[in-house]
Amino acid sequence: MTMNRIITLSALMLVPALCVAQRSDRSYLRVGNRQFEDSLFVKAEENYLKAIDANPELYQALYNLGNSYTAQQKPNEAIEQYRKAANVLEAEKKTLMDGVQSRSQQKRLEKCKRELAENYHNEGVVYHMSEQYDKAVESYKQALRNNPDDNETRYNMILAQKMLKEQQQQQQQNQQQQQNQQQQQQDQKDQQDQQQDQQQQQDQQQQQQQQEQQNMSKENAQQLLDAAMQDEKDVQERVQKRLNVSPKQQLEKDW
Repeated sequence: MTMNRIITLSALMLVPALCVAQRSDRSYLRVGNRQFEDSLFVKAEENYLKAIDANPELYQALYNLGNSYTAQQKPNEAIEQYRKAANVLEAEKKTLMDGVQSRSQQKRLEKCKRELAENYHNEGVVYHMSEQYDKAVESYKQALRNNPDDNETRYNMILAQKMLKEQQQQQQQNQQQQQNQQQQQQDQKDQQDQQQDQQQQQDQQQQQQQQEQQNMSKENAQQLLDAAMQDEKDVQERVQKRLNVSPKQQLEKDW
């Protein structure tokens, strides 16, 4: 089951223009609504922007503009407009709650809460579809605070909480795998360094042995040379002794 099938968007409804709005606001908003219903989302966006330009506090245009961005799969732009709409409604809600609670104000307060609930619901859906489950859960909670009877929002929140848990578990697994890979790489590096150190020690020992052998060879050669020279000297001395034998002074017989 795809995410689009799991997450219902029945709350993604257009808000009609209020009679108290200015003529230009109302006109742009109505045109945008018709275009939205005909799936002309880009044109609807243009008219909602004109309505907002004429009246930046017109929450219906902000909210519906967020819906048009959602339909165009522009989550960041949609969230921005839902936030602006929520700010306008939250300010009105606070004013109504702080004022005298007449019957008409109570009705308007309840309507304001329902509108906030729808706005936060749609915001949660956008986060949900973007796999930002933690933010989706918070948006759904805000929606339920304003409309506790919205079972659709409650279902989406439970689903988002489940997806968030699975996402966190997957992130932990990925993090553990990354740590294991880093540890393996470090172990391999340590092993390579150790082998390199051992090889360097072996090379140094081999060089030392070769140097000692060379030194010994030179020493032996010198000893052999010295010995040969000594032998030659002895031979020369013996030869000299033989050559220095005195001749006889008289012949044994005078012929």
